[in-house]
Amino acid sequence: MCAATVPSHVSPDRVFDFDIRGDAKVSSNVHDDYATLHEKAPEVFYTPRNGGHWMITSHDIIGQVVRDPEHFSANEQQIPRIENPPTFIPLSLDPPHNVPYRQALMPHFSPKAVKAMEEKVRYWAAKLIDDVVEKGECDFVYDIASVFPVSIFMEFMGMPMDRLREFRALSDAFFSTNEQEKIHELSVQIIGVMMEIMAEKKANPADDLMSHLLEVKIEGGRKLRDDEIQNMCFLLFLGGMDTVANVTAFTYRHLAQDTDLQKRLAENPDDIQYFVDEGLRLFGVINTPRIVAKDCEKFGVTFKKGDMVLNILPVSGRDPKKMDNPNTFDIDRQKREYLTFSTGPHLCIGHFLARTELRILTEEWVKRIPSFRLKPSVEHDYRLGLALALVNLPVEW
Repeated sequence: MCAATVPSHVSPDRVFDFDIRGDAKVSSNVHDDYATLHEKAPEVFYTPRNGGHWMITSHDIIGQVVRDPEHFSANEQQIPRIENPPTFIPLSLDPPHNVPYRQALMPHFSPKAVKAMEEKVRYWAAKLIDDVVEKGECDFVYDIASVFPVSIFMEFMGMPMDRLREFRALSDAFFSTNEQEKIHELSVQIIGVMMEIMAEKKANPADDLMSHLLEVKIEGGRKLRDDEIQNMCFLLFLGGMDTVANVTAFTYRHLAQDTDLQKRLAENPDDIQYFVDEGLRLFGVINTPRIVAKDCEKFGVTFKKGDMVLNILPVSGRDPKKMDNPNTFDIDRQKREYLTFSTGPHLCIGHFLARTELRILTEEWVKRIPSFRLKPSVEHDYRLGLALALVNLPVEW
């Protein structure tokens, strides 16, 4: 991506050349390479790539930015900026405007609701692992990580299960491009899918999230408009199709290379909860943008209205100011601080479900496949950008 001119309000000592779409400093060991930014670059720096934007790696500063909609608005979610950017409700709305929509969704994502889903989550984990266990090998991304959370999400939403691969491909294509025309084209396709499902649920309501959104009332008793539901489902679609799948893939790539940890989890399943927390700390995948709402001086930096700011959530848990040995996978840590799910008014509403999915998948995996390894001499393809991903992960046992 060609570099833009560095604006005059950016101090030269804050400039660091980094391309979030494909930097030469980043290999398939995506998170380890991203973590080097803590040592190589200022904790708030400006890159001229992708239209020019700020990047933040500091755990504490990210926490301040995502809690400060007065100066850092969530209204735009694309880097580089595009005309008529997609609206993701409630993610693109600053508080208090996002609150009614979060309240409409929360009953389906609460700890109680997620607990009630555990049997179904376990069903999908067992089924998918059983489908591959006798083969002695699989592509963990294709066969497990990209299917497991997506199957749960699609059933949860009331989406047609036979279109799983089609929908997953749409999500991957959306996160793989920064071209304005392509983003708009894919947005239209995804919203078109949501409109199809909405129409079907209006005719045949069921016990699923889409049917709930068609009936739920907000703001003193009004129903959601169709365009609001479409934009809510747009966000749910991208999150449900992509994020948990990618965290799972990166976490299992680590597990495949740690035979001692595999043995421990198989023999001590109660430790799986700590494995999940450490995986989430080290292998987050979402980078969350903000647009500067008004000129301000913060963190020793001059921000101008219209500047784009990218919070690098995946390295928030690797901040050496917050964590000892931050790049070491250690399930015995006494303290973990990370912002993989963000924080504040835009804390990911699916974080309880994500933790539950990764825990139950691991419980069922170690029962059936207590020892496995990476297939040797295989390149792991990966995707950078606003959502990090592994494209393939061949393993054997």
